Amino acid sequence: MKVRGGTESLVSIMRRHPFLLYFLLTYMIAWIGCLVVIVPKLLGGQEITFLDLGLMAVPMFFTPAIIGVLLTYLFDGERGLKELSSRMRNWRVGPKWYLPIFIFPVMILLVLAVLNILVSPEFAPYVFLPGIMIGVLAGYFEEVGWTGFAFPRMMQTYGVLASTLIVGLLQTIWHLAPDLLGTYDSRGVYWLPHFGFFIVSMCAMRVILVWVYLNTGSLLMAQLTHIASTGSLSLLVPLSLTPAQDTLFYLAYGVALWFVAGMILLLHGNELRKGIPISDRNASVFR
Repeated sequence: MKVRGGTESLVSIMRRHPFLLYFLLTYMIAWIGCLVVIVPKLLGGQEITFLDLGLMAVPMFFTPAIIGVLLTYLFDGERGLKELSSRMRNWRVGPKWYLPIFIFPVMILLVLAVLNILVSPEFAPYVFLPGIMIGVLAGYFEEVGWTGFAFPRMMQTYGVLASTLIVGLLQTIWHLAPDLLGTYDSRGVYWLPHFGFFIVSMCAMRVILVWVYLNTGSLLMAQLTHIASTGSLSLLVPLSLTPAQDTLFYLAYGVALWFVAGMILLLHGNELRKGIPISDRNASVFR
């Protein structure tokens, strides 16, 4: 009876806070997918190749979208799916809300330029065209879950600012499995500080993304913001950087991006601390 009662309590918690179920399933399924790809290589003592990293990216790209859509249907039915689709097709927003998309390439180029002058010419911007596709896949599909399903429900419980930072933290730590399995050997002692600075910069990105999303009510704008962030990093940051140089870049980039996010918090902090009902998520709250 105790076990049953505990199970019933867990189910009750998941019903009241469906975002918990989302995070549990998204972490579990994506990480299992990564392990299926990489563990045979690790057990065989084989070198991890770029193709292996690409295969691990497949469950990472698509799991948030699949789980987000399935849970939307489970909790909200066809009405929820139509509403989710409507947010994904909402491109008719004020022109000024397309401008934040350019924050990311501008900040990246600025940081690379400063590091190029002060540290090493190795920081000169690099154009890796497949990075555009990486950005599109990551931003478009991941945000179906992170912003399409989890965030609107979380802010009913925790408010906007706390939910923004929690999603930013969880969405970044979610990258732990492929990052640890795929890059630990190459980064060595720099792996942990690199990942820490990556978390810092991605939480700043989440603040900017949520600011755009709540002012437009458009999931598409959140997707485009994420695409600009990941795509610009993949496109412009040189692949030839050493682990120490790459770690230094993310430290500087995190500081630069938090300067922008900090200005948003400074100007709109009161609004960010307020909880917004899910029915009012299309309201402009940051003006």
